[in-house]
Amino acid sequence: MKRKMLITGGAGFIGFHSTRFFSRNGWQVAVVDNLSRKGSPYNLECLRSRATFTHYPTDVRDYPGMKEVFRKEGPFDAVLHLAAQVAVTTSVVNPRHDFEVNALGTLNLLECVREHSPSGLFLYASTNKVYGKLEDLPLVGTDSRYCFEDTEGVDENRSLDFHSPYGCSKGCADQYVRDYARIYGLHTVNFRQSCIYGDQQLGVEDQGWVAWFIIAGTLGLPVTVYGDGKQLRDLLWIDDLVRLYALACDNGRRLRGGIYNIGGGYANTLSLRELLAFLDRRGVSLQYGHGDWRPGDQRVFVSDNRKAERELGWKPVVGVEEGLDRLIEWVRENRPMLRGMLAAKMPGGSGAAR
Repeated sequence: MKRKMLITGGAGFIGFHSTRFFSRNGWQVAVVDNLSRKGSPYNLECLRSRATFTHYPTDVRDYPGMKEVFRKEGPFDAVLHLAAQVAVTTSVVNPRHDFEVNALGTLNLLECVREHSPSGLFLYASTNKVYGKLEDLPLVGTDSRYCFEDTEGVDENRSLDFHSPYGCSKGCADQYVRDYARIYGLHTVNFRQSCIYGDQQLGVEDQGWVAWFIIAGTLGLPVTVYGDGKQLRDLLWIDDLVRLYALACDNGRRLRGGIYNIGGGYANTLSLRELLAFLDRRGVSLQYGHGDWRPGDQRVFVSDNRKAERELGWKPVVGVEEGLDRLIEWVRENRPMLRGMLAAKMPGGSGAAR
């Protein structure tokens, strides 16, 4: 009998790859996605020829609607919760909407699991933003990047420090996920993810900066580099992340209540300036201006992946240059689609390195 999985946000970037992977690997998949994000309808249509799944256009804020999905499709062996409001800038403009999607939506999912799939695994895509701006960590710098002075990465023992409405809403959800393992015995796992990138990523002004830079450079659209461009992130290729989700599904019960920082690690770090230089060498030259630092922007975030490697045998295998070359190729192959979908409504862009 096939194992059953519910993927919220299944028509988003990470959801696209997750739905395709688990459908192809023997899971019966149900997707919840209200298709509100630009590009999600396109992803959904692409998925229909590449995966087998049932789609529900339900909003995670709709608790009765989510319970109906569980009634029809459950009980689930695993729930992969990816649906979210994903942009810091949007959260600053509309914090109530941000809270309702990220915090209330996650609580609704947890309650559905508690009531209808209590033995199932609950995987939550959290964020490195739960650690705040990391202002107490001393930095050193070069002409092209900042780095931590005393460590190569942030581990799970780091104190939480929510900064920006987005950090607060995701952090609230993160802690609910953790506590439902302690209070109700649910099999929850938190993945505090760094910068995920890859093909099928329809990067936009305030989210998905790596893909957005490549798309903008390919289409001849301008971008804005906020701050001084030396912000450093560790980049994780999408297939490495989905492989982690699969490992978690095979080891879920012993991971109950687990928290893992997940990113490319120090070997796969890149600053905005370094990305611009790399793209220029690949023939993707960008027109860009400069803007002030944005609220909650971390000068540096690099994930310490050692806990995930120790407990799950996982580590990234796709290097940053290989991943960027793959993404450049995908963008070039899909230039007409991207131009039609994005160019008309993208007068400028962001280099906030969220």
